[in-house]
Amino acid sequence: MADSSIQASPSKEAQAARGSLKIFLGYAPGVGKTFAMLQEGNRRMRRGQDLVVGFVDSKGREDLKHELEDFEQVPPLANGEMNVAAVLERKPSVVLVDDLEHTNAAGSERPRRWQDVEAVLNSGISVLCTLGVQNLESLNDHIRDITGLTVTDTIPDQILHGADEIELVDLTPRALINRLHRGAVFPNRKIDEQTEAFFREGNLNALREIAMREAAGRVDEDVAAYRKDKHIERPWATNDRVLICITPNRNSLRLIRKGWRVGQRLHGDVVAVHVESGPLSDSEAKILKDDFALAQRLGIRTVTLRGDVAEQLIKYAKENSITQLLLGHPDRSRMSELFKPSLVTELAKALRTVDITLVAAEVDQTGKH
Repeated sequence: MADSSIQASPSKEAQAARGSLKIFLGYAPGVGKTFAMLQEGNRRMRRGQDLVVGFVDSKGREDLKHELEDFEQVPPLANGEMNVAAVLERKPSVVLVDDLEHTNAAGSERPRRWQDVEAVLNSGISVLCTLGVQNLESLNDHIRDITGLTVTDTIPDQILHGADEIELVDLTPRALINRLHRGAVFPNRKIDEQTEAFFREGNLNALREIAMREAAGRVDEDVAAYRKDKHIERPWATNDRVLICITPNRNSLRLIRKGWRVGQRLHGDVVAVHVESGPLSDSEAKILKDDFALAQRLGIRTVTLRGDVAEQLIKYAKENSITQLLLGHPDRSRMSELFKPSLVTELAKALRTVDITLVAAEVDQTGKH
């Protein structure tokens, strides 16, 4: 497993001097991560950037050997590992490093290549590097469930999430399998049963989806960070996010089912939120337990907040870019409306860019709600 002893966060001065990190992310060997990194390196050199190869394994592939011919390469150490000291002494603007997840040879100054890269970044040198999604530490069990193989070379997820830029390098699974069988992935190696098992189309489709989700999650992080930095409260509808406001009454199950159907129709994310504003009776506690159980069966995430209902819902909707809000019809008298605005009125005033839907209460056979 990866050594997760990441250094403490650097000071503001150190952060300003730190190099930038770009990761070329793929879902399996052979999708073209290294080739894409070398092509970008070539483009940067043509623009005048001072760039060297810290470590790139051609893996016996002629196309990679050809791409590497144009680069200045820092000779590796005697044990075959990246010579970090030589890179720091050369001090280019950018260095290219293959296989971020690699475990260094015994006796190396640092056990993992991602730690070598951290040392390079902290010296003010920017890094372009490659990584397979199967090497993320948090996915280790999931990857084993999918492929049947245990990945030992893993990196802490913070490395990926802390990268300045991520580029997803994609290839259809069938194209990758064809590339494998014609010897373009492992040119000088016989394909054994374990490799064949890993490169099954079903496995590759699952790994590809995971890689796309990781990349998409990074986009969401970037958008959230930008909105926070620019103090933007209005939600950006890059995709629909549905909030179901749960209150423990006899119609809450109907509300949850309606919210789930809305989410399915919009292909959006759905969350069920309950705001605790006071103690619940035994009957209300049972209803709420049933509500959460239904939400769990439908795959809806549940959140419990505490405080003023309107205030907490407004804050949550703004911070999480909610685009659709569903709640049950209020059961209020005309007199109470005169003295205090309804929840719907408060939400509508504060969330002008959010669609608010009141879900009708169930009517029994006597016509009563």
